[in-house]
Amino acid sequence: MPEGVIGGMLGDEDERPELEEALSEANAEGFTAAIVHQASQEDPDVAHEAAAFLRVQTEHLHEEHPLRLAHLKNQLREQHLRRFGMRLRVGFQLIVVLLSFGVFIGAVLLVRDAVSSHAVVIDPFDTPPSLAQNGVNGKTAAAGLLDVLTKIQNATHGDAERRSLSNAWTNEISIEVPETGVSIAQIEHALQTRFGHDQHINGDLVQTANGGLTLTVRGNGIQPKSFSGANTELDKLLTQAGEYVYSQSQPGLWSAYLADHGRPDEAIQFARGVYNTAPASERPYILNSWANALVAKGGTDAMREALPLYRKTVQLKPDYWPGYNNVMFALASLGDEEGVVHVGEQMIQVAGGRKGRLAEGYLANYDQIVWNIPDERAESIADMESHGGLGSSTAISGSENLNIAQFEAQMHDPDAAEMRVKTTPIDPKSLPDFSLASFDRALIAEERGDMKTAAAEWDKLMVAYKDPVVSAANPQTVCYAAVSYQKTGQSAKADAALLPPGSLTFVDCYRFHGDVLDLRGNWPEAQLWYAKAIQLGPSIPSGYYSWGMALMRHGDLSGAAIQFQVANQKGSHWADPLKAWGDLLMKQGKPKEALSKYNQALKYAPNWKELKEAIKTGTTH
Repeated sequence: MPEGVIGGMLGDEDERPELEEALSEANAEGFTAAIVHQASQEDPDVAHEAAAFLRVQTEHLHEEHPLRLAHLKNQLREQHLRRFGMRLRVGFQLIVVLLSFGVFIGAVLLVRDAVSSHAVVIDPFDTPPSLAQNGVNGKTAAAGLLDVLTKIQNATHGDAERRSLSNAWTNEISIEVPETGVSIAQIEHALQTRFGHDQHINGDLVQTANGGLTLTVRGNGIQPKSFSGANTELDKLLTQAGEYVYSQSQPGLWSAYLADHGRPDEAIQFARGVYNTAPASERPYILNSWANALVAKGGTDAMREALPLYRKTVQLKPDYWPGYNNVMFALASLGDEEGVVHVGEQMIQVAGGRKGRLAEGYLANYDQIVWNIPDERAESIADMESHGGLGSSTAISGSENLNIAQFEAQMHDPDAAEMRVKTTPIDPKSLPDFSLASFDRALIAEERGDMKTAAAEWDKLMVAYKDPVVSAANPQTVCYAAVSYQKTGQSAKADAALLPPGSLTFVDCYRFHGDVLDLRGNWPEAQLWYAKAIQLGPSIPSGYYSWGMALMRHGDLSGAAIQFQVANQKGSHWADPLKAWGDLLMKQGKPKEALSKYNQALKYAPNWKELKEAIKTGTTH
């Protein structure tokens, strides 16, 4: 620290001579008194004179003592004042330094925010005075446009980066910067204008000669466009202008909005027209929405047309997880379930593992194939909550809440699944909603052993399945009906659910074909279909599980154990192979080992009543 600061804290340099002088005088007097005392012991005269001298000195000291005390008190008071002043100066200097540092940090933050700003800013519109009497001016017109843009953005479930929306007079702060007369808001606005990347939108609203209205919008990067209508149609004009502005400023999100809101033809047309001129950063999102619109529109080749677009999104953006998820969705729908596993593993590797940069929701299609049902359920709930309670797949696969009901039924929790179906608003005009609700109800009925009700629900699904919108998105669901039909004596319907053989290359279709043949007593042919299921999807656990169950029914416990073990390796979070393995061990008289499998299964199906009963039985042995 500087000497002046130390001096202010420990004492002033000017005080030292006075203190040293006082100390010198005191020492001199003491030294003189000592000499006089020594001399008085050797000569009585000297002692007499010394005594007189000392009396005089004592009287003199008594007289000077108050003066000396007052002088010393004044010196101490001056010292304290000087020290206080120095400390005050140091404190003030520290406050100035801190304030200066705060101003510096504030300036840095303002510049940083300005450089990183990519907002869409609506500036006040130009309006004629004649409209003011109706409450319409530049600010109200701009605010109306902002409301439209905000409503569209809030209703968009796309994955493109969302740009903030604001109007030009938002965040006006009345605090003034000292000695400049310029507001903080003006400084911020100037910095954003100079260094930012905001997209400013403005326009004008005029009254035409016939009394109508014409609204024109323009902005940097947005070509001017006019919208005309009657003088009572301002809201309509603002909606049209808002959609135009949104499509031009955020093409990725606008294409997603169209695809998600029942406007697939518009989405496809818009994506085709804007793709080549759109910024490179927007193109993966445009392609993804384009493909989603193709699938939502339906058609026998819709998924085949969509798959190359989905693949291209990943090429353009290697960390575009929705692209990977949709590639898997398309592959699964086209019957290449083994390809789904490979793409999922590739995505996990690129992301640095499941817990790396990858959001769990994008593993839904992968988890569905490997029967990781608990994680798939959790992923769907998280996705639904992050998209306004709807989920991101509603336009293609039906309400995501109905998908969650399916997972709960497959986790052997029919009560939870039934409650979810009952509390889900189902759009009767939405075939994906209708078919998925029927699928859920059929699974719930099967879980409760009510095959008659299950078959009736499968009948509803079979009707909806005739529409390409349903069959293109979830083609394998029809195969689930075959076993219920066979158990209720409806062999022709069972065959219809599986015919033509081999046209649906899904592991579920192949293994259920084996189940139907086994129910009919054709065990040799059934085993061929189980083998085909495993050959079709060697990385998928369900084929091994179904064959294991069939082998156990036929008394081949060692063969069944092998299939259950492989099924557990391929689908480690699937409760069914573990429970079946435990049942097999109980048959072999190994209750302790069986109980271990049951407890593992309980982690992935905590509300499975039959499993809990098996655990209770295993515990009593």
